[in-house]
Amino acid sequence: MENALRLAADLRNCTLCADRFAATVTRHRPNPVVWFKPGARMLIASQAPGLRVHEANTPFWDRSGTRLRDWMGVDEATFYDRDRIAILPMAFCFPGYDASGSDLPPPKICAQTWRAPLLDALGQVRLTLLVGGYAQAWHLGGRESVTARVAAWRDHAPTVIPLPHPSWRNTAWLKRNPWFEAELLPVLRARIFEVLNS
Repeated sequence: MENALRLAADLRNCTLCADRFAATVTRHRPNPVVWFKPGARMLIASQAPGLRVHEANTPFWDRSGTRLRDWMGVDEATFYDRDRIAILPMAFCFPGYDASGSDLPPPKICAQTWRAPLLDALGQVRLTLLVGGYAQAWHLGGRESVTARVAAWRDHAPTVIPLPHPSWRNTAWLKRNPWFEAELLPVLRARIFEVLNS
């Protein structure tokens, strides 16, 4: 626990990407959003904070979070209970926007620097949700598309479940892939209930 607290403090003070963020359209400073405690039963491995999360200093404090909590079948209190759920994205800071206003990708140096020691400090979890392509590529390897990985969720369950990103931009994806809500979400909710309540 002491090592994890020291690691979390070091991460909160990380400025590895200060120059990179200063060169973006948003010209923001690093603000690592850290949300984990050793002993959590479940891990949400996600992409990177958006601007609202950067400002609120709380992961998934946006419409994506509302949709993700709905998919999971949990309320805010459960979702933000660090004793039960850890949230470790592939980058802990908002990467910024490019000139066209699109999200920049998570800087690779973040995962290269922090991911292995954080996962070690977190310890064994019973369920990992891989939210979006960056987390899926890191944890599962390979070059499959998000759709292919999510469609093959049975290959990884019950300990790992890949999910699309819950962004509003993926609403069309959800309409094209009705099996996600019909087949995967009931299993996801049941598995989360089992992990968090047993």
